Amino acid sequence: MKSTRLLTSGIIGLSVVAAIFSVKALAYEGGVNTKAVDSSEDYSPFVGRDYPDQVLFGDLHFHTEISFDAGLIGTSLTMHEAFRVARGEKIISNTGQPVQLIRPLDFLAITEHAELLGLATAMRSSDPRLLADEWGAQTHKLFNSGPEGRMAAFADIIDIGTVQGRDPTEGLDLDGDIWLDIVKTVDAYNDPGRFTALAGFEWTYTPQGDNLHRVVIFGDGTEKTSQTRPFSFYDGSDPELLWDYLASYEAATGGRVIAVPHNANVSNGLMFAPTKFDGSPMDADYAAKRIRWEPMHEMTQIKGDEETHPLLSPDDEFADFESWDVSNLSGRVAKTPEMLRYEYARSALKVGLEVEREIGVNPFKHGFSGSTDTHTALPTPREDNYFGKYRHTEPSAKRHNIDVIPAEDPALRILTAQESAAGLTAVWARENTRDEVFGALTRKEAYATTGSRIRVRVFGGWEFTADDLGAADFVANGYRRGVPMGGDLRKTPEAGVPGFLVQAQRDPDGANLDRVQIIKGWIDADGKTHERVYDIAVSGDRKIGEDGRAREPVGSTVDIEKATFTNSIGATTLFGFWEDPDFDPAEDAFYYVRVIEIPKPRWTTYDAAFYDIPLPESVPPTVQDRAYTSPIWYNSKS
Repeated sequence: MKSTRLLTSGIIGLSVVAAIFSVKALAYEGGVNTKAVDSSEDYSPFVGRDYPDQVLFGDLHFHTEISFDAGLIGTSLTMHEAFRVARGEKIISNTGQPVQLIRPLDFLAITEHAELLGLATAMRSSDPRLLADEWGAQTHKLFNSGPEGRMAAFADIIDIGTVQGRDPTEGLDLDGDIWLDIVKTVDAYNDPGRFTALAGFEWTYTPQGDNLHRVVIFGDGTEKTSQTRPFSFYDGSDPELLWDYLASYEAATGGRVIAVPHNANVSNGLMFAPTKFDGSPMDADYAAKRIRWEPMHEMTQIKGDEETHPLLSPDDEFADFESWDVSNLSGRVAKTPEMLRYEYARSALKVGLEVEREIGVNPFKHGFSGSTDTHTALPTPREDNYFGKYRHTEPSAKRHNIDVIPAEDPALRILTAQESAAGLTAVWARENTRDEVFGALTRKEAYATTGSRIRVRVFGGWEFTADDLGAADFVANGYRRGVPMGGDLRKTPEAGVPGFLVQAQRDPDGANLDRVQIIKGWIDADGKTHERVYDIAVSGDRKIGEDGRAREPVGSTVDIEKATFTNSIGATTLFGFWEDPDFDPAEDAFYYVRVIEIPKPRWTTYDAAFYDIPLPESVPPTVQDRAYTSPIWYNSKS
């Protein structure tokens, strides 16, 4: 293993080590001072108010031509084009097609792969450092020999760099100047108050094809991010070593950084296993380190949605959504049912309760985010504007049946049609700045959407009533008397039953809302975990039964042949107050909100109508996009 890649410190000092092992799991406890909510000293009631009052939407997992698995297979768009399109400009895609977002994003993170960083750029520019290396010169010649040679070179790079786990560019120093270019470009596009640009990278470890990837997000500018270089799995293949790198960065620079796991659904049961990487049992120090450095979980993106699975949640009719559940990322090892529990967000939250019962710390007390993981430099998660993951899967009449995960066993193949047009991260912030966006992530006052810009807010507390739904100062009252998403409901002597206030609004350019739900998970006295879905607000004249569910579907207005729908059903806004009817103060629990839209055409259906081609058989023709808030937790011992 190489030493930690912090330019100001080649090794982790003793003080840093002490900090790593003494860290405690951080919990957001409401976070807004009462004085920042209410002001009575001035005539204007808004003087001194200081709480998150605006929602921002963005993408935290994003690749351009710099990443080797983008730039070596056709992506030509740079960071500059990425920021331009994210900020609302029309640009030309990698395949020569005009593309524009319906509305600008509020923030964007550049997260190129740490592995082989600089190789794609060096290959295209004939970098002398690459040509002076025997392997580099041979690969460069093959890459430039024509289309077949290019693919052969790429296959060799994949074999060496990922399958064999060796860095063929070691010693060439291709990554340093590229990283400096990344962080300087990010700073150039950061526009406080209007648009937030974030620097990051992806740690891309895939042992035997099992996905353990993390996206690393910095909350700092060039002054601090230029002091480090990305930490790849060549530097350390145990996630704990990545956390050590994050701790070293913060200690040396005074900066801020987190890691965000993603695509647990193709980890074949590894991502949220209740063990250390080496298979040994977790202890409290390890669990505290994990949640300290990984407060969020990217649980929806192009490679499928991972809220839950029908085998894990058989009573949830919305559980089978954009599922990738046949194999690991390599397509070589089939999925088995026992793996699923450690791959999905809801079950991971339940596993966290079990681990906390045993060792006193919950390692999976994470919030939820969504991203695209695009490799086109185009953040296009809408169903009617989906530009694919790679250059060769940008819009065309022939893109549905291309292998995304090739496999010798046809049952383990994943096709382009199965890609999900997802997702986005939403954060509640005071203003559009790095401090606010990053702060929302660390306190988990953030949520995931599958591409729509659904607006949702939830507060949990002990004193709320249904009357609070109509309060003119809904948000101020929520902070004053409760906690937002990401918070902890602390047990009090007079505590009765927790109540939750939820407001949801449709994407103004999207589909109406079907329903709002609260998903509860808990652990009983015997250490067994449970879950239950409650409908708390539904559109139309449907009724919620005594079992807490509205069993009647919302219906559909989708014209599949024309790829159209209308908002003649559903609701533009849904509000709900809910008290837990099964609350037991002795049982630890979590609660999160799921907001579901009415059906609309899936991106493959838009393709079929636009290109006059058959619908793919591997996916449904419609989709109900949704939002998932970060949970609110109740701890019986706090």
